[in-house]
Amino acid sequence: MRRLPPLNAIRVFESAARNESFVLAADELSVTASAVSHQIKTLEQFLGVVLFRRNKRKVQLTPQGEQYLLSIRYALDEIEVATQRLKSNPETDVVTISVAPNFLTRWLMPRMQRFQKKFPEVELQITASTGLIDFNRSNTDMAVYFGKGDWHDIDVHFLSDVFLVPVCSPGLITQDKPLVKPEDLRQHTLIHVSKRLDEWPQWLHLSGVESVGFSRGLRLSSSQLATAAAQEGLGVALADSTLSSREITEGKLIMPFDIMLDTQKSFYLVHQKHRMLTHGMRVFKEWVIEEMCDSCV
Repeated sequence: MRRLPPLNAIRVFESAARNESFVLAADELSVTASAVSHQIKTLEQFLGVVLFRRNKRKVQLTPQGEQYLLSIRYALDEIEVATQRLKSNPETDVVTISVAPNFLTRWLMPRMQRFQKKFPEVELQITASTGLIDFNRSNTDMAVYFGKGDWHDIDVHFLSDVFLVPVCSPGLITQDKPLVKPEDLRQHTLIHVSKRLDEWPQWLHLSGVESVGFSRGLRLSSSQLATAAAQEGLGVALADSTLSSREITEGKLIMPFDIMLDTQKSFYLVHQKHRMLTHGMRVFKEWVIEEMCDSCV
């Protein structure tokens, strides 16, 4: 059960802080100045801190009050936006989703039109993020995580395992620098993800190639950038076979070797534990799991 302060006191606090006056807040809210003062005292007692320094003509926020106001304003703005959205589009079901960037740009976005066509009544609001969400303190409804699925206090739904394969631009392979066998990679630039520098040595070991001697390389901060660099002909990257399927099918990337490195990690759809799903959340969950199954076949 949420332990929230009196919501009317929150409304009075925001008005008094914005106007820097209990009297002006009283005029704005059509109550008496003493009623405003009473609500502020009630809120201060609930929080156990002093929110205002009282002067004769105006009031001034304490440092604690200033910090509290920032969060309160954000929460009230979110309530106002949600209310206006619902009033203007009462039939629209809004779902806010946080998605791992590589999954978003290379798998989800190319398929979004199919979702919109199938569920026009659902509006998705999507942000790219690699961080974990505190669903108890966020307005995010669902998220797509990359990892081992060992997160606590959330409901976790498996989407796909992540297997890495070498990918490159078709134009990278020439007669002088072929890619017939894994050993030929010595003639090419290997594109690394900065935080996962062990992936190429692991793939080379799996392929029976000694990793010593691969001096040339390009380091980028994310899988998304590494794959984009490979597509631009800057070298050979290790990419998720599922996320790269579209570029491979379209001929923008080729997979010179079909040796796959199991990362022991996967993509998961997650949301707050035991939360009752809205219609929008439920259909998105069912749709993304079905789409992922189809793309992995």
